[in-house]
Parts: sequence; structure tokens; C-alpha cells
Amino acid sequence: MELRSLLRLPKAEYSTRTILKWFWKVWKGNRLQAFLNAIIGLCGVAVSLCQVAAVKHAIDVASGIVKGNVIVAVAWMAVLVLFGFALNISSIWIKNILGIKAQNRMQQRFVNRLLHSEWNGKEKRHSGDVINRLEFDVNTVVNFLTETIPSAISILAMFLGAFIYLFSMDHLLAIITVAVSPFFLLVSKIYVRQMRRLNRQVRNFDSKVQSVLQEMIQHRGLIKTLESDGMMVCRLEHTQRHLRHRIVKRTRFRVFSNLFLNIGFTSGYLLAFLWAAIRMSHHTLTFGGMTAFLQLVNRIQGPAHNLAQLIPVYVSVYTAAERLMELEEDPLEEQGDPVKLDLPCGIRMKNVTFEYDSIDGDVIRNFSFDFTPGSSTAILGETGAGKTTLIRLLFAFLHPQTGNIEIYDDKSCQDLSPLHRCNFVYVPQGNTLMSGTIRENLHLGGRNATDEEMKEALRISCAEFVFDLPDGLATVCGEQGGGLSEGQAQRISIARSLLRDRSIMIFDEATSALDPETEHRLLQNLLSIQTKTILFITHRKAVAECCDKILIIRKIR
Repeated sequence: MELRSLLRLPKAEYSTRTILKWFWKVWKGNRLQAFLNAIIGLCGVAVSLCQVAAVKHAIDVASGIVKGNVIVAVAWMAVLVLFGFALNISSIWIKNILGIKAQNRMQQRFVNRLLHSEWNGKEKRHSGDVINRLEFDVNTVVNFLTETIPSAISILAMFLGAFIYLFSMDHLLAIITVAVSPFFLLVSKIYVRQMRRLNRQVRNFDSKVQSVLQEMIQHRGLIKTLESDGMMVCRLEHTQRHLRHRIVKRTRFRVFSNLFLNIGFTSGYLLAFLWAAIRMSHHTLTFGGMTAFLQLVNRIQGPAHNLAQLIPVYVSVYTAAERLMELEEDPLEEQGDPVKLDLPCGIRMKNVTFEYDSIDGDVIRNFSFDFTPGSSTAILGETGAGKTTLIRLLFAFLHPQTGNIEIYDDKSCQDLSPLHRCNFVYVPQGNTLMSGTIRENLHLGGRNATDEEMKEALRISCAEFVFDLPDGLATVCGEQGGGLSEGQAQRISIARSLLRDRSIMIFDEATSALDPETEHRLLQNLLSIQTKTILFITHRKAVAECCDKILIIRKIR
């Protein structure tokens, strides 16, 4: 307890047992690469020990102590060197081919997990932090599972093989060489705890720096108009300064720790050299034997030193594992096959009450309304009245504390769940186009849609301007629809939703950037589709006048 307090070591969020179980689970798809790397590493150990024997033999042959042909002895050395080159090339090939596949596979796994987890619009982590974890922490874990673990096996094999070889030559020196290992293991345990704390701080601030950079790039237009570039750069520098401070602390601790280890290893090597020199002076050891002696000591100390060097890697991967495990903490939504109802279908809310937390209180209270099949409803209300919360409830992102929500057609009525989301189309406010061509954006709504179907959807959404573009559907849009006006992007988004062809369509201020004439024509086209139940979240009077129903949501005082 006193040591933990002295070093200011926090209690780990996950136990070592829990993290090891997690490693075993995520290792499942990466075992082939790890196995191949381990085989190559063990072959490398065998080649290295054979090289020691070959060098000793060649020197003894050259000095006349052992009979043989010097050319043949050197030729065997050359063969072993070439074999070592081949193993190194194989290792690089496996790392670059299978390694990137393993990293991609793990990233896909976590992205899929995030997309299927519950979401209420209040993210616990900045998107820059999440991307940082998906890039750097995933890479750290994959490298550990596929390269570091096989490397550790090879290092241990080298240590044992060299010890046995040295023990056969000199029992006492072999025992002295490895006798200091328990002491280093005790020191490394303290080192791991402290490094784990420091490494966690560095990774967290690295995520914060990426988050600031991401926001600056995403909102650079806003920053320029507010003339706040100096303030934002200062904010970035402030965050980077905290990161540098943590890196300096971690580096200082690592440098002093490595200095301590290197002094120990160097002292051991000098002791071995002195012992070999004394034996050689007493003619109990040949020159070739002394060469082999020192190489073996190096091959014992080298693996021990490499194992010590793996401690920072071990710390980094534990930190990376904890950060990735945190992404899995959000519960999954209800999983299963989508439940699609017949067109048209409606959605009914009965005495629904919802609150995000007890401090803010109810956002929606005892709310009831029936969005009947085939109807059109304009939803009006002041800012903060709960319109966005209503949308999240309709998509089953949120679940009411009391009351219930039903989705129904002329044959059945079911309690709303995430599995019913296949019956909805949503056009959010603002520009929601992806980078790529207009055709690729439309394919997000209808994966197999033909060009003719796309053109019809564009016509209904009053986006005929696409036909006049030089490249038409092949026109490339930048990030968030760069190159198009807000109104043009909105109409393409509406066309994309039409290609999805679902019963319930929800438009959240989707006509806010349109002129009155285009808006009127668009509303006429949309409302002429009798098989759709349409909801407009709007502040515009023209939209409300075109709808069958008007729902006014008032803020709870």
C-alpha cells in the first residue's frame, strides 16, 4: 500500500485476468499469423545457435586446433547467413500482407460493434477520441498479438538454448549469468505499474489533440468567419503542451529505467569477458571457444534485455486494450432480423414520458398521438420542446420510462423496437452527403437502384439540376457535399431517402434551404405518394399548411 501511494499508482479499471480473457477472444482471427511468426522466430533461434557453432568451428579449423577444411567451414557460415536472410524476408512478407488484414478485421469488428450499440445522441466520447482508438490502439493490440507474442516465444527459446549451450561449456558462468533474472523481474513489476499510469495519460492526451485538430479542420469556415484562428491555435497548443509534459515524464522514467538495466547487463558481459580471458590465459579455453563463449553470453543477455524492452510494449498494449474495452461498454441494441410491415403503416404513442436524467426532468410527459397510415403531419414547437427527442423515440434510439409506442398496419400492431427501423426513412437537417459521386450517395438509399430509378427520385425531389451537370450522376461531391449548395444537397438527400422506399418518412427541417417555389413543388410531389406516412419537423408555415395534421409540442415548464 505504501509503495502504491508513493508511486501514485491508480487502481486499474480492468483486472489482468479480464484483459487476458479479452486478448484471447480478439486473438481468434489472428492465430495463423501469430503461428507463422512463431515458427519463423524459432527457426531463427536455431539458425542463430548454429551460427555460433559454425563460427567456433571455423576459427578452430583456421587455428589448427580442429581438423577440417576452412573453405567448407566458411561456406557453412554463408549458408546459415542466407537462411537467416530468407527468414527475415518471410517475416516482413507476413507482417505486411497478413498484418494489414488483421488490423482491418479488428477495426471492422469495433466499428460494427459501435454501429449496433445503443445510441441516444449524447456521446460519452469525442469522435476524434474514438477514431484515435480505432487507429492507434487497434494497431497496438494487433501487433502485440501477431508479432510481440511470437517474438517473446522466440526470445525465450533463444535464452534457453543459449543457456543450455553455455552450461555445457561452463556450468558456473551459465548459472551466474541467469542468477540476476529474479531481481530484474521484481524491479520490472514496479516499472510496469508506473509505466501503465504514465502511458494511459499520454494516450488520453493524444486523443484530445486529435479531437481538437479534427474540430478545427471540420469547422475552419466558422473559425475564419469568427476570426478565432488565433484562439483555436492557442487551444491546440495548450492541449499539445499537456501531451508533451506527459511524454517528458514517461520518457524520463523510461530513460532512467533503461540506464539501470543497461548497467546491469554491461556488468554481466564484462564479468563474462574477464572469466573467459582468465580461462584462455590458463589454456583451458581456445580462442574459438572464447568467441563462442562471448556470443552465448550475449545470446543469453540479449533475450533478457529484449524481454525487458518488451515491458513498455506490454504496458502500451494493456492501455490500448483498456481503451478498446471501454468502447464495448455501451449495451447492444436488440438484435435480430428486421421486422417489416405492409405499406402503409402508422405509429402510435400512448402516454409516453421520457427524461434523459432526473436532474433535467421530463422532456416529454404523458404524450399521446397517432400518426395514422398514409397521413402527413407537421410537427411544430419551440427550441428545446422535445422534437429531437421525439424523433429518437420513433427510431427506438430511446425508450420511454412510461407509456408505450406501437407500430401497426392493417394486419398487426407491435411494440416498437430497433428491429422495426427498417420501416423508416430519415432526412436530417443540414448537409448529410458523403464524399464521392452523386450516384454513390444515392446508392446508400437503394443499393441496387438503376440510373432510371435514380433520375425519377431526383425528379420527385426537385433535383433536376443534376441532369444539367457536366458529369451528371458521376459528379463528384467533396466532404459534406462540397461543391453543392445547401439546397442542392438537401434535395439529393431527399432523393436518396425515396430510393430507400420505406413506409414512414421523417423530414427534419429538410426544406429549410429551399426557396418557396421549389419547396411548394417538392411538398406536392412528396404528399402525392399515398403509400407513405410522412412527418415534417419544421418551423415553416408553408409546410404545415400542406399537411393533414399539425402537432404542436410545447416545452414542459
